[in-house]
Amino acid sequence: MKSKQKGITLIGFLVVLMVVGFFGYMAMKLVPAYTEFMGVTKAMNQLASENAAKTPAEVRGALMKKLDFQYVSDDTITPQDISLKRTGNATELNVSYDKRIPFMYNIDFLVHFEKSVELQGNVDG
Repeated sequence: MKSKQKGITLIGFLVVLMVVGFFGYMAMKLVPAYTEFMGVTKAMNQLASENAAKTPAEVRGALMKKLDFQYVSDDTITPQDISLKRTGNATELNVSYDKRIPFMYNIDFLVHFEKSVELQGNVDG
């Protein structure tokens, strides 16, 4: 009686392990950028819920201070990445930035993040 073996060979297992390891390494490099963006989103939502009249410079300063509390790196978002646009009676706060993440050798990931929220208070200027 012949028994038929089932399962994966050692070479097949190593190939699967390499593929899983590659994607795991990729996730390990990209996840911190996305968690940092979640901190940016949280800081912007906190600022949007505040109901106070401010100038654009005060809004940028308050956002930068809230980003510090969310552990967003100072070199990630610069004041030039923050823009305010007035549409009718509402003011929209927009943050748009790119993050370059070194991957391996001369390969980098370039990730673009953008978020807009409507501010509650009156922004002068």
